[in-house]
Amino acid sequence: MRNDYLNDPNAPMANSLKVAVSALVRDADGRILMIHRTDNDKYSIPGGGMEVGETVADAVAREVAEETGIQVRPIGIVGIFSDPRHVIAYDDGEVRQEFSICFGAEPIGGTLSTSSESKAVRWVPPEEISELDIHPSIRERIHRGLYPADKPYFT
Repeated sequence: MRNDYLNDPNAPMANSLKVAVSALVRDADGRILMIHRTDNDKYSIPGGGMEVGETVADAVAREVAEETGIQVRPIGIVGIFSDPRHVIAYDDGEVRQEFSICFGAEPIGGTLSTSSESKAVRWVPPEEISELDIHPSIRERIHRGLYPADKPYFT
């Protein structure tokens, strides 16, 4: 299990920092690839931690494939999200400060499938995103990806 805290004065103090990646993947119809997470029961864009020996581009492609069954090619950076007021507490006692590089990506193959981290995977039209239970930090990434500025976003 995990609990996300954002701007919560009662949140536990962070005790770790790990490079993470996420991807706003859009298909030819503009729909967004979303997962229903098993660890916090919220919808999210796919993503996870970078592993030793891989690039951030490799990490995002691996994470998306593992969680959704879809192979992707990163095509740009949506932003770098490192707000110290967003911490993620895990059952094992780790409390991680957010540090995630969010990529825009395009699907290049694969078939939708779930994993131990995703109990549902689907393509969602942007106008239906507001109907899903999504953590505010992920909503911010989606918004930044749908309405990009001239330069990548960072905190």
